[in-house]
Amino acid sequence: MKKQVITVGKFYHDHATELGLKLVAGEDGLDRPILEPTVNRPGLVLAGFTKYYAFRRIQVIGNAESCFLKSIDPEERVKRYHHLLKVRTPCIIFSRNLTPDKLLLQKAERNDVPIFRTPLITMKFINMATMAMEAMFAPTGSEYGSMVDILGVGVIVRGESGIGKSECVLALIERGYSLVSDDITRVTLVDGRDVEGTSPEITKHFMEVRGIGLINVAEMFGARAIRHHKRVDLVVSLKLWDQVPDVDRVGMEDQFVKILDTDVPHIVIPVRPGRDIARLVEVAALQTKLKQSGRNPAREFNERLIAKMTSNLSPD
Repeated sequence: MKKQVITVGKFYHDHATELGLKLVAGEDGLDRPILEPTVNRPGLVLAGFTKYYAFRRIQVIGNAESCFLKSIDPEERVKRYHHLLKVRTPCIIFSRNLTPDKLLLQKAERNDVPIFRTPLITMKFINMATMAMEAMFAPTGSEYGSMVDILGVGVIVRGESGIGKSECVLALIERGYSLVSDDITRVTLVDGRDVEGTSPEITKHFMEVRGIGLINVAEMFGARAIRHHKRVDLVVSLKLWDQVPDVDRVGMEDQFVKILDTDVPHIVIPVRPGRDIARLVEVAALQTKLKQSGRNPAREFNERLIAKMTSNLSPD
């Protein structure tokens, strides 16, 4: 699991357009880290209460804070700015296109603290910025395997090189399903609960087919054949037949694999000549969809079998 290090510069570069951010001071401090993925309104610090200050977060100044600062004399205002900037505050953002005080801009330049403006109202900016940072701070990693969306079920197909992963995924695309990623799938933990898969930017839309080379899936099969991101609902491991000594014939026990410390359903499909692997992966995805809706054929069959055995043992 990769721990994200988010700087003010990265936040600004990635979200300046959607958040309407404009840098007005402190450009030399864009390398400052943002240590917590949320936003703080520093009203208490500006009012003189400095015992607790959530300085690890982005600071937002709205109408209330701005009006308060204008109501106090310049000398006292400088003292409040000193408390605001003396620690490693990542940056300060003025909402509603409010004009920052010149005293603050001068002090921010000296302390290399970036100051921004945004036209968004305060609460809208806080909501949008918080969601953006949660995505940036989410744990990430990579899984060696191709991912495809089968009727809303995100499936990572993995296995040793040459076992037929790409051929399997290609057959699924030909049947109308969508490619998410080929060979390597980037995974992100969303909301601390769901694992989401996507393609590395450099290989997006491309597949390697052994013997043919690289193909552009979007151009060859159309836009419907591409899905940019999808929740990972199932991991299918392809293994040679003689490497799977104990094949589960019924499927009573659910198997899982850890991805970003999260349990994801997992099955092993033995591979040998003549088996339609793409069809088996498709059926596995449909089976997962049934289980997500609360149905489990193996357990239903077991309950039916027990009921039959019980009835045969009952006295006449």
